[in-house]
Amino acid sequence: MPEATNHDTHDALIDLLDRWQCGRPPRIVVVGDFMLDRYVYGNAERLSPDAPVPILDVERVEFSPGGASNVSLDLAALRCQVACVGVVGRDDAAGTLKERLADAGCKVAGLVASPDRPTTVKHNFVGLAQHRHPQKVFRVDEERKAPIPDTVADKLLARVEKSLKRADVLCIEDYDKGVLTPDVCKRLIAAAREAGVPVLVDPAAIDDFSKYRNATCITPNRTEAGRATGLTPRNDDDNAAVARKLKRDLKLDTVVLTLDKQGALLLEGKRKPQLIPTRARAVYDVTGAGDVVLAMLAAALANGATWRQAVQLANIAAGLEVERFGVVPIELDEVLLALLQERGREQGKLRDVAHLLPELDAYRKQGKRVAFTNGCFDILHAGHVAYLRQARQAGDLLVVGLNSDKSIRRIKGEGRPVNQQDDRVLVLSELESVDYIVLFDQDTPTKLIEAVRPDALVKGADYKKTEVVGHAFVESYGGKVVLVPLVQGRSTTNIIRKVAGGSHSKGKGQKAK
Repeated sequence: MPEATNHDTHDALIDLLDRWQCGRPPRIVVVGDFMLDRYVYGNAERLSPDAPVPILDVERVEFSPGGASNVSLDLAALRCQVACVGVVGRDDAAGTLKERLADAGCKVAGLVASPDRPTTVKHNFVGLAQHRHPQKVFRVDEERKAPIPDTVADKLLARVEKSLKRADVLCIEDYDKGVLTPDVCKRLIAAAREAGVPVLVDPAAIDDFSKYRNATCITPNRTEAGRATGLTPRNDDDNAAVARKLKRDLKLDTVVLTLDKQGALLLEGKRKPQLIPTRARAVYDVTGAGDVVLAMLAAALANGATWRQAVQLANIAAGLEVERFGVVPIELDEVLLALLQERGREQGKLRDVAHLLPELDAYRKQGKRVAFTNGCFDILHAGHVAYLRQARQAGDLLVVGLNSDKSIRRIKGEGRPVNQQDDRVLVLSELESVDYIVLFDQDTPTKLIEAVRPDALVKGADYKKTEVVGHAFVESYGGKVVLVPLVQGRSTTNIIRKVAGGSHSKGKGQKAK
């Protein structure tokens, strides 16, 4: 039975990614089956009259590197220096593949042109019903899977040995296309071991994993591992038994067994198996999930992560991948943002400025716009709710600057606030429109606005733009001031008067929040 392990704190993983972004880009060598995915998109709204098959009205054609090529793009997106070593044909597809890899910053001098085979191309035909909801209709593979000739193998190995001199990790990505023969794998692993470079293997779906013997780590999914070991992994104990058999038989240091929505099982050294869970996500397309696991493990380990931290990050990256259609490299900033969001779910919406700014920066790198508003929000009422809903519409997320109890007493007198700041934070946190809350002690939110630098500064329409605190600063860098209408007759002051038995004010709105 694998032991359940607590996740490293999100803070530890976030600190790791911060150091990662500032450090030397690690050098990763990727060896394997370099392929090109061709996507033909079109509308599929009718069936052929002569056969029960959909007709695809082609709208566009796109190319995307696949297989080991995708691992390389994933590593580049994770800010690694990548050397690609593999076999391609002497054809136009090879030129397209090299161009796409080079555009991402990968080194392609290690791709050997073989006269006996075409570049592997997967032609994917994707239908869009009613011009949306892309769904793969069928696929045509153009490839030759015979073992590569000895002369080509020798050239490939020579280029690997050259690349290993400055490498931090060697990744082997095997799709059983004839490049990674048993002899090639044996020589690759021996060369890496001799150079002191760890070897991570994403294995092919084959019956025998013996060609990966003496690698550092292997990363099969549960189905692949069961097929290769002859065991049937049905529960936690079975998964652990499969991992132990792989580690023992293949003389590995580590096994990472991926378990879909359950996460992954880590068997490291002489430690007990550890089940490292992941957050459940909506699965749209599992294509490329195994590639991104290998890439993240390699990149994280090269950046000083422990095995457990590397697996946790691989879980996050794979989760982001399966939420998308097709093969899309996961950027390091996206992983950081996912970590920040997970930490936020645990911590709630209240932040201090020091913790808020890195999160906003991560959102902005994804093209998100930040809206800001402020107020006391003492007794939350319908006017507040409507106001905050409209404020949220001014951006992709909303930061609320909340007056502290001390500042409210200075502004409104000793009778206020009615609700203490902890209670006000708790109530505001339950509103879907509010993403972050920051308390401030000053009479105005000027310093907070200057720190947040919102894209939209929101205030009620009972103010003129020139009366809004921070308007000149926000407009100085291209931000905008947004004035939203208020619900008439709704204010905290009116509620207090009504409860006290006084007259119900029919003022303009809720200028005093």
